[in-house]
Amino acid sequence: MLLRYANRHGLIAGATGTGKTVTLQILAENFSNAGVPVFMSDVKGDLSGLAAAGSDSHKLHDAFLKRAGSIGFDDFAYDTFPVTFWDLYGEQGHPVRTTVSEMGPLLLSRLMELSEAQEGILNIAFRVADEEGLSLLDLKDLQALLVWIGQNAKDLALRYGFVSSQSVGAIQRRLLVLENQGAEKLFGEPALDLEDMFVTDTAGRGQINILAADKLMGSPKLYATFLLWLLSELFETLPEVGDPDKPKFVFFFDEAHLLFEGAPKALVDKVEQVARLIRSKGVGVYFITQQPADVPEDILGQLGNRVQHALRAFTKKDFKELRAAAETYRENPRFDVEDAIKEVGVGEAVTSMLMEKGVPGIVERTLIRPPSSQLGPITAIERKAAMNSSPVAGKYEAEVDRNSAFEMLQKRAEDAAKAAEEAEAREEEMEAREREYQTGRRYSGTRVGRSTTKKRTTRRGDSVGTAFAKSMMRSIGTKAGTAIVRGVMGSLFKGR
Repeated sequence: MLLRYANRHGLIAGATGTGKTVTLQILAENFSNAGVPVFMSDVKGDLSGLAAAGSDSHKLHDAFLKRAGSIGFDDFAYDTFPVTFWDLYGEQGHPVRTTVSEMGPLLLSRLMELSEAQEGILNIAFRVADEEGLSLLDLKDLQALLVWIGQNAKDLALRYGFVSSQSVGAIQRRLLVLENQGAEKLFGEPALDLEDMFVTDTAGRGQINILAADKLMGSPKLYATFLLWLLSELFETLPEVGDPDKPKFVFFFDEAHLLFEGAPKALVDKVEQVARLIRSKGVGVYFITQQPADVPEDILGQLGNRVQHALRAFTKKDFKELRAAAETYRENPRFDVEDAIKEVGVGEAVTSMLMEKGVPGIVERTLIRPPSSQLGPITAIERKAAMNSSPVAGKYEAEVDRNSAFEMLQKRAEDAAKAAEEAEAREEEMEAREREYQTGRRYSGTRVGRSTTKKRTTRRGDSVGTAFAKSMMRSIGTKAGTAIVRGVMGSLFKGR
């Protein structure tokens, strides 16, 4: 692979057990040695071995030496690499967070699989948050804002259109599901600073950022949405660099089929746009999946560097997909590509890399070099030691809960309730004085043709917040009133 064309993206495909993980490992090693930071997700835990050097006591040591000699890899040696471990749950790596605002309504709607009407209400929520100066940092902020929107639906409808309480409730239920999946760990502060991924060590080697994804894969929508958010952040944050001599960053998107399964066209178009434009910012994106057909054709056409491990064909559909994969390569007269894809063994692949001027190279049968780092996972003690010595040790571990939409709406409700109580107290005092005055007039024989019966009505001048606060405070002693307050304060769905 020519380093100056590594930002033209790539595809690594192949059936389970054909060697894709080792290919990822040696690509990360070589990018790191070239001073290029890397991000990759570790679905099985095997990639953590990049943090440790290989050993001559490994059972494959002799095979590695033989392979290195057969391909002319004369300076092969075992080595360790600079690794930063990340984990959305904060268990096997440094916590990685973003805010609800940074995620945005489009990706959140995708994550929660909202209908078009529900997505519309979520967009209203984000617009109201912007206009009211309400920071949306974590899930309880969004939950509190949705409660407020539901209570003020009639007033909001005059500007934004009909707001269905059923749709608001449906969104709240989806948020509850996200909490149960552990998504509350993703939203909050301190949010991830992308600069912490663009790190090189004292020897000039690029940092290898590894996301622990074995537990995260239990929530495939959350996994795919998080990676897409990270890719979008890279696209929006990085400056244009044109055609650099080497990438500024390389992003590996493992289990890529999870991104595209059932994705709406608008989302696929967004991914295509990012893939098309992000290379000018020096970022190479590599999709890893079993079948090339898992990636939409428009995006597949953007992937210039390809490593195709073996595909197994058993059904008519399998043979069709195998033939389609073979047809995407520039033919080599020395062998049949379709047969080669079926025949290559573990540690071997059919490859095509971009040549001069970005022209696809002729397809070749290629032997994969042995890794310099440890093959297989490191121990929990070794992982902990790597985390303690990483450049971001201690920066993200302590969660910060600053003043945001939840606290702001809570303060507004308290202020409105206090103002309502004071207004009622003044009104009662005035009515008491009036009754005392009228009583005195009756004793002096003067008749008053005015009712002194107390009327508890909401004044037309009351704001929506004040009226709501009065209603809420009157019902505070009841079970239903308590549930309303818990909904407003966000604790009904709090899972921390």
